[in-house]
Amino acid sequence: MEHGTIIPRPTESELELLQILWEKQPATVREIHDALNQDRPSGYTTVLKMLQIMTAKGLVVRDEANRAHVYRAALSQDSMQSKILKDLSKRLFAGSAAQLALHALSMEPASEDELSEIRALIERKRNAASSDHRQIKHIRKDRP
Repeated sequence: MEHGTIIPRPTESELELLQILWEKQPATVREIHDALNQDRPSGYTTVLKMLQIMTAKGLVVRDEANRAHVYRAALSQDSMQSKILKDLSKRLFAGSAAQLALHALSMEPASEDELSEIRALIERKRNAASSDHRQIKHIRKDRP
């Protein structure tokens, strides 16, 4: 995908298909259809049409080299999550990632493993901020 290309926010149904692709990618329409049908019934042509729409939107990429078209997600799961959360943060929390995180943590209990990950992230952020602060002081000190 081209750098700077705007990818639209996926609908709930599109997210379902993206979840399957992130797990199995690349995948044919048949493989995606079969995976989707494990959770709920859906028609093959419905899945095909959704993938065609998602291709036009830039959410998935289609490889037409073989007889069966093969699809893969245009963005990694991590990139899509970051894009959606950044948009949500801007719209609901005035761009504050901290407020978004605090709100999310207050809604649902976090496991000990998740809390450990959060503590580790906070420590990495503190260390990075401290390092940035030291570099700025060093640059200012070197100026005539």
